[in-house]
Amino acid sequence: MRDNAVIVSLAIKTVETPLGPLMLVADDEGFLRAADFADYESRMLRLLDRRIGQSRYTLLGGNVPVAITSALNAYFAGALDAIRHIPLRTNGSTFQNRIWTALRAIAPGHSMSYSALARELGCPQSARAVGHANGANPFSIIVPCHRLVGANGSLTGYAGGIERKRWLLDHEARNAALGAGLKAGI
Repeated sequence: MRDNAVIVSLAIKTVETPLGPLMLVADDEGFLRAADFADYESRMLRLLDRRIGQSRYTLLGGNVPVAITSALNAYFAGALDAIRHIPLRTNGSTFQNRIWTALRAIAPGHSMSYSALARELGCPQSARAVGHANGANPFSIIVPCHRLVGANGSLTGYAGGIERKRWLLDHEARNAALGAGLKAGI
């Protein structure tokens, strides 16, 4: 039987961030398909293989939409909401997409435990499932899985490393407080 599957062409671009090089993968319609740190490239490729299918895509250098790179630059410059509107194409399961959507709703400068997110979604016994969906997140920073913490507030389980998670949470707390002060006229 002949395989007639379409091969998806994806653009890949590495951008510099304060946390090191970040690889961005986008499709020809301008949707971000993956984002991960360069030192975790193999993880990103495994996630793409699972979501799109091994040998069902090609990675070509270049044309990740400027709007995506501009939003990331703005985020790192302190405009924390800039990444909120980056268009994503996830290819995740219904449950994963539900978790990833909920993660994007956690405001910058805030965090939540895995169990609290499970309760909020009406699945109070599913903290581990939330953790697994979080671990399969192909959009480092953009889908802010770094905002999930342990039940006791401890920093746990960030694919980019705990030091990056700490930096992201500190960056967001500092800039969210600054933004709140500006809005209050302080």
